[in-house]
Amino acid sequence: RKTALYARRLADDLRAQLLGAAERLHGQRGADALRAGLAEVEAVAALAQAAGSAEREESFGELLARARAAPEVDVTLPERFQGELRDYQREGYAWLSSLAHWGAGAVLADEMGLGKTIQTLALLARRAAEGPALVVAPTSVGPNWLAEAARFTPSLHTRAYRGPKREALLDDLAPGDVLVTSYDVLARDGERLAEVPLGTLVLDEAQAVKNVRTRRAQAAAGLQAGYRVALTGTPLENHLGELYSLYRIVAPGLLGSWPVFRQRYALPIERDGDDSTRARLAARLRPFLLRRTKDAVAPELPPRTDVVHPVELSEAERRLYEAARRDALASLADLPAPTGRGKAAKEGRFAILAALTRLRRLACHPRLVDGSSTVRSSKLAAFLELTDELRQSGRRALVFSQFTSHLAIVREALDLRGVDSLYLDGSTPAGKRARLVERFQEGEGGLFLISLKAGGTGLNLTGADTVVHLDPWWNPATEDQASARAHRIGQTKPVTVIRLVAQGTIEEQVLALHDQKRELADAILQGSDRAARLSKDELVGLLSGDADAPTDAAAEE
Repeated sequence: RKTALYARRLADDLRAQLLGAAERLHGQRGADALRAGLAEVEAVAALAQAAGSAEREESFGELLARARAAPEVDVTLPERFQGELRDYQREGYAWLSSLAHWGAGAVLADEMGLGKTIQTLALLARRAAEGPALVVAPTSVGPNWLAEAARFTPSLHTRAYRGPKREALLDDLAPGDVLVTSYDVLARDGERLAEVPLGTLVLDEAQAVKNVRTRRAQAAAGLQAGYRVALTGTPLENHLGELYSLYRIVAPGLLGSWPVFRQRYALPIERDGDDSTRARLAARLRPFLLRRTKDAVAPELPPRTDVVHPVELSEAERRLYEAARRDALASLADLPAPTGRGKAAKEGRFAILAALTRLRRLACHPRLVDGSSTVRSSKLAAFLELTDELRQSGRRALVFSQFTSHLAIVREALDLRGVDSLYLDGSTPAGKRARLVERFQEGEGGLFLISLKAGGTGLNLTGADTVVHLDPWWNPATEDQASARAHRIGQTKPVTVIRLVAQGTIEEQVLALHDQKRELADAILQGSDRAARLSKDELVGLLSGDADAPTDAAAEE
């Protein structure tokens, strides 16, 4: 009996070890060997020890030694860095430095406004001798990197990699050089940049590479770098494929191939709601992902209050909206399921999203659908009334909309009332953008009209104490990024975030979906998961008025 019990225990131990190996080692089609990423060096060493004996190259021993020494690395701030770090920022710098010691790759996912840039500049100063660095950021964020580098790391040779003669900068790169470029340039120059050995690669606003099939994501994955860092306040927005794409670049091999990841993690979590699988994935990512929230590490920040401002449509607006909704349902009734891969499914998906967008526009202003419409907008009237209240109380506001055409109508109405405002959208040149921010921060203009996509990142606008969202966006993370332009380190006043929501429209349903979106992100970063792909019925459910229909794909609009 004792022998049988002992044998059973051995079998259980072996099963546990084999399951652990299956999590970390990945096969490749047509190959007779298993592979693991740098991040798995400790786990591979443990498997070798469990096997009793194993052959290993000298380089593996050196890598294992660096990994084990990483927690004891001296993380004193380098002399090249001329700035002060808050306690949590110093901890973030130390964490980045520790992982850099053995090159495992890292995702710094601090909430927006907590200073990911300054923590990374300290790291770049520390790693200056390891070789040149490349920072990839949205076009709008590049100037901020150049300005912050000049302020905190003036001894680094930081330059913008852009313009017709930019490739000449690659010929004489040396340790201490830092190039700052955009994702669009990365996609165009991917092959040339892949020839350059980098000491450090930084991907800022790294949600930009969340789609593994895009040229920018493929170009980022092809770069040579001794250490890779992704900075993003939203590492997971819609589905686990985004997280896979990010880690495929930052920590190659950690999650295996996409078919392996999909079968092992994505399907059990997203389709089956498997909490144990979710916990395993979270545990695998935890050593390489650091996320802090404002509430946890910056309690000195003034409070943020979120307010929903309901807007009742007029009878004329209601008739237009209902007619458009019924027409959409009738035209979409016979569409194929939009979740397939065929041409018909893709066309059906676009048709549904186009119908949803039409309804969103009608909820804002009839002129966004019919430029000649004479029907007045109840939402515009509500906003102008709110503007009067803000001006009377001496408050200054950022005003966001997904639709630049909506902002144009608002701007026209403000001009007619003699209300000064500043305006910024995706067509605003980088230089003018910086001057607009400076003017607002210095007190000019009580209102700053900003398109959501152009102004959701890279702006410090603590001169505002109010944020107004004219129309809700599918994913709350995008709105939160925009709101963080005002509610961030340096803000001294309480911040109020106001969302104008047209009652009885798709906007109410979008707002109801926000909690589900936040739960999706928390799935891996903090807690439970409710990720799901949209079915045709769920998409059409939004048109029908079913507020319980979950949505992920709509965020791809």
